Amino acid sequence: MLRALAVDDEQPSLEELLYLLNADPRIGSAEGACDATEALRRINRALESGPGGPEAIDVVFLDIHMPGLDGLDLARLLGGFAQPPLVVFVTAHEGFAVQAFDLKAVDYVLKPVRRERLAEAIRRAAQLRDTAPRIPVHEPDPDHLSVELGGITRFVAVDDITHVEAHGDYARLHTAQGSHLVRIPLSTLEERWRSRGFVRIHRRHLVALRHIAELRLDAGTVSVLVDSVELQVSRRHARQLRDLLLRRTTS
Repeated sequence: MLRALAVDDEQPSLEELLYLLNADPRIGSAEGACDATEALRRINRALESGPGGPEAIDVVFLDIHMPGLDGLDLARLLGGFAQPPLVVFVTAHEGFAVQAFDLKAVDYVLKPVRRERLAEAIRRAAQLRDTAPRIPVHEPDPDHLSVELGGITRFVAVDDITHVEAHGDYARLHTAQGSHLVRIPLSTLEERWRSRGFVRIHRRHLVALRHIAELRLDAGTVSVLVDSVELQVSRRHARQLRDLLLRRTTS
């Protein structure tokens, strides 16, 4: 089923388009954006997620006349991506069809949108998606994590990470050489690295057991020393941490 993004700066038009999309059985999910800038942010998240990821987008239903970045501008930007979503223009203006198809649009639907006409555009998008050549998806390297720094991609060894700090939807990886911010929630890293000896000690911190130098008890509070940094351990995680450290020292 197709995962769709509808983009229109006029709220009534956007709501109507989303209603029609959600009524089509070939649409698995449909969400909206009120301008091209918001849509571009959402599409960037989809591309980071990958074609099989939870935030992937298969097709964008795109208005043309919008303030700031218009629909044609957005389609041009998407054309420069390695694996862009399909584009269907949905507009009240007939005069941009040639430009739209030059940008490899799947279809050009005029407003007011008729259910049958939109269904045909969805059929075309589904057919193109299903017949597109499959690009092999490579599994991420379990021993390294890629980080961006000044336009340069670096690879941080998981074994070098001493602890991780939550920053909303981001996480800051700490190593002896410095720290790196990545767009991965702490809960995801906790699940991914549990078998590698990482343990949650606080809602904000994940630590590598092998890098814990000291476990400190002071007036009922628990903390750990990790790479010369003292981190507080919450009460709910204290018992599990003590048990893990004890098993580690006796094994």
